[in-house]
Amino acid sequence: MRRVVSLYLPTWPTDRIRRRFGEPPRDKPLVTVSATGSRRLIAAVDATADGLGLRIGMPLAQAQALVPDLHVCDATPDDDETSLRQLACWAIRYSPVVAPDPPDGLWIDIAGADHLLGGEEALLADLTTRLGDRGIAARAAVADAPGAAWGVARYGKGCVVPSGRTVDAVAPLPVAALRLSSETLNAMHRLGIERVGQLAAMPRAPMVRRFGKEVALRLDQAMGHVFEPISPLIPHETAIATLTFAEPIARLEDLKQVVRRLSQDLCRTLTQRGEGIRRLDLVIRRVDEKGASLRVGTAKATRDHVHLARLFDERLPTIDPGFGIEEVALIASRTELLVEQQTEVPGIAQDDTVDADISRLVDRLGARVGAHRVYRIAPVPTLVPERMARKISPLAPPTGSVWPETLLRPTRLLDPPEPVVATALLPDHPPAFFIWRRLRHKVHKADGPERITPEWWNGDKRAAPRDYYRVETDQGGRFWIFRDAPADQGGRWWLHGLFE
Repeated sequence: MRRVVSLYLPTWPTDRIRRRFGEPPRDKPLVTVSATGSRRLIAAVDATADGLGLRIGMPLAQAQALVPDLHVCDATPDDDETSLRQLACWAIRYSPVVAPDPPDGLWIDIAGADHLLGGEEALLADLTTRLGDRGIAARAAVADAPGAAWGVARYGKGCVVPSGRTVDAVAPLPVAALRLSSETLNAMHRLGIERVGQLAAMPRAPMVRRFGKEVALRLDQAMGHVFEPISPLIPHETAIATLTFAEPIARLEDLKQVVRRLSQDLCRTLTQRGEGIRRLDLVIRRVDEKGASLRVGTAKATRDHVHLARLFDERLPTIDPGFGIEEVALIASRTELLVEQQTEVPGIAQDDTVDADISRLVDRLGARVGAHRVYRIAPVPTLVPERMARKISPLAPPTGSVWPETLLRPTRLLDPPEPVVATALLPDHPPAFFIWRRLRHKVHKADGPERITPEWWNGDKRAAPRDYYRVETDQGGRFWIFRDAPADQGGRWWLHGLFE
């Protein structure tokens, strides 16, 4: 299923000027102007100028009369487009299929790549946050069709259009969301056509006679009825291996053979450069101009073409060949220097103490379940249970931290702790029984309390100390229970772990 992100940069020219020159401050209005004959008209406005009522196309003299302290720069559309291409190259980190959408946007086809960042919402949040940290205002939306994503990003309220709900998402948008000319939009407004749904409800033949074929095409593209291709931008320095077929292929076995051949060709090129692959993209083009892409990553740089090809094996069945695939490209979208190292000496046995290389295992697991789900657990020097472990890279060097051998902790920790109803015979005694998940447990044996105090240096200034008890029920279950305050202060009971 195709999923396309439309990235909208509403103040791209002014944001680019601020990033380049470092001025004026963001609370000062900034516009760019272009010459049209003897007139100077506003070509772009920033958010502050827009809030003061300045609009694109307004004469500069009128704008300066409204805002005397207005900052003015000459419009440079060629530089804006060049910078937009550079931004598209930066966005390849999210997907191999990225293309500029001048003058103020990007296309990103994230089908097969969104899982690497935890899903579509997480990807959009990461994308807009990174741009915001760089001083670039951005909005983004994802949908099945590029036209739908374009309209929702600029005129919609949500950011993710569920798959199969394109028509419902586009219908309430204004007709300006169809990427039409100003003359066509003015004609529609004169006839009272304000929403895409109104236009879609009109008979097709009269609509085409009145507004032209372009309106029908844009409407079908926004609704997802017509395929709209995206030509990916590939930086010149990127290593790529492609294969075009005289006769389209469709069998999975053939596609696997092609990937292996391209992987070998690509690794041969990277050997000459002295580089290894860290991120690999597979892009296919079908005979109907539709495409698909897959992305895999490696834990460390490698040029093992057999290993790289195998990373795609479990995900190649997700590609729909349609009526046939006529072109396949393998792109090394991220590489690192890879220095040749001697790994063994003939005739001399290897030392058993040398750590095994698990990078290939990490790559296979990452390709299967997602790279963000493959990690190691490292100890943290603290006694607060929920802070005693943290996730680190599976190939990270040893941290040197260890848990105390005498520290008794449950094998399963509940995060967050779950409340229980418990009764203790005396204030400082363990509970005589407790109710958890609607089941009553009678305590047969108990050990404690173990008091764990809050860590003020980690922001636990208002947290209460906890008294933990290890309890065993008459049914043999072993639990880790704590009370978050003394009984005379209204402390509550919580179940934090299970000894299994």
